[in-house]
Amino acid sequence: MAVPTASTSASPPTSAPPLPPTPAARTGPGGDPSAGPAPGAARPVLTELRLSAFAGHRNTVCPLGPVTLFAGRSGSGKTTALRAYEALARLASGAGIGDVFPDPAPYVPDRARPDAQRRRGFRIGCTADGPEGPVRLDLAVQAEPGLRIVGERLSVGGLVLLETALRDPARRTVQAAWHTGGSAPVTRAPLPDDRLATALLPLRVAGRTDGQRRVLAAAEQVLVALRSVFACDPRPERMRAPVATGSGRLLGGCDNLADVLWRTRSECARRHARLVAAVRSGCAGPVTDVRAELLGDGTVRALLDRGGAPATELARLGDGELRHLALALVLLTGPGVLDVDPPGEVPDALRALTVLADGFDRSLDPAQRHELLRLAVGMGERGHLRCVAAVSDGSWAARTAGVTVVDLGA
Repeated sequence: MAVPTASTSASPPTSAPPLPPTPAARTGPGGDPSAGPAPGAARPVLTELRLSAFAGHRNTVCPLGPVTLFAGRSGSGKTTALRAYEALARLASGAGIGDVFPDPAPYVPDRARPDAQRRRGFRIGCTADGPEGPVRLDLAVQAEPGLRIVGERLSVGGLVLLETALRDPARRTVQAAWHTGGSAPVTRAPLPDDRLATALLPLRVAGRTDGQRRVLAAAEQVLVALRSVFACDPRPERMRAPVATGSGRLLGGCDNLADVLWRTRSECARRHARLVAAVRSGCAGPVTDVRAELLGDGTVRALLDRGGAPATELARLGDGELRHLALALVLLTGPGVLDVDPPGEVPDALRALTVLADGFDRSLDPAQRHELLRLAVGMGERGHLRCVAAVSDGSWAARTAGVTVVDLGA
């Protein structure tokens, strides 16, 4: 089902933009907003991405389903939306704000006016659904004159479970307050201004009261939903040459595709058979197998077996065939093959891998892109994989069951 969403024009944000008001509380039994959430999905997943003030986006809300396509012409902000999602995922994994945004200037809205202290920034956020119900995470980042997280809010149904604010610009900390629910309703403490406070809560909250346990459960739901992310954009020019053997974990540009095939072909016959079937539908000529062979210099190259005809090296394939092959491999594998860092303390059955695919339809013909979408929908139905991708035109997929099309060019 297509769910179009568009940016709206508004005045640009000032310096470190304040977080928006928390939506009104949805009360539990007896009118108590802390009484507990309505039952949610067993596996935490992101259901919304918010770009409140981020690069060219202003008040943009992107609904997310099992398969989501960001559509729009060049310059509409598709790649930027994927970048925001990836940034939140990296922060949830414990990365510092400087590592996530080494050059934050492009993400400050063009018309953002600095405040009296010459500060400017941006705001992003998301909603993670799961056993705790919809949990909102909102983030305000100061980009100038120095990069730091100046505001963060974690909330459920209007109840603020965690909130941080910059009190003293001379200190590299923010003042954090989180819900306790005991004799002291709120606990306050300083936290670093270069880390996501939500990711630090499991180390700071004891979980002795019902309120503390709810804070931990909400934080963990957001972290689990965000952490298993693989961002990819296959680069055909890097996939044609033989590569050295290595970890066998696929890189985001799919440069080491041959090394991954060398490892995975014998690991799961059923999965490999599905890959061969997908490649057969996207490549010209007969395809009976996709394999890698070791060369005399220790490198490996990938080949398509053609039945009775000579095998074809990947170097001879077109850009569309290579991107189709690489994306099919991404969709049919998992965290053990892709270069991701999932939360190891969470069982596989309780987390879903999200593939962020930029230029999903680049160089593909209609048959290739429909086959990849079919694969993505099929994997999404199983619950273990979600796909968020950028396409130039989403009309071809708008009526596909299980697909959400977000039109950023409207």
